[in-house]
Amino acid sequence: MHEMSLAEGVLQLVEETAQREGAQRVKLVVVEIGQLSSVEPEALRFCFEAVAQGGIARGAALEIVDVPGSGWCQPCAATVPMVASYAACPRCGGYQLQPTGGSEMRVREIEIE
Repeated sequence: MHEMSLAEGVLQLVEETAQREGAQRVKLVVVEIGQLSSVEPEALRFCFEAVAQGGIARGAALEIVDVPGSGWCQPCAATVPMVASYAACPRCGGYQLQPTGGSEMRVREIEIE
């Protein structure tokens, strides 16, 4: 389960930010996860809750924003939605798609007090 190492990375970023800002506690962490990223949101949520115990982010809410996948279709010469890696183009049915969005994961917001 690679979500555990991802949760640890998110927690490290959150703790560093909270310390730099002199925060007493972390209330909310907003994470964007792309549909094509191979990250299971509920597993990440579970892992984050586990690794945050005992620290400044204990009890923090983890909000996950789903980022849709998109890709450039060479035959169509257009950006099209992608629901899975290596999927066919929804317009022409071809497989010459280059992913352009939805494979990322990033911390978008941290709410502290």
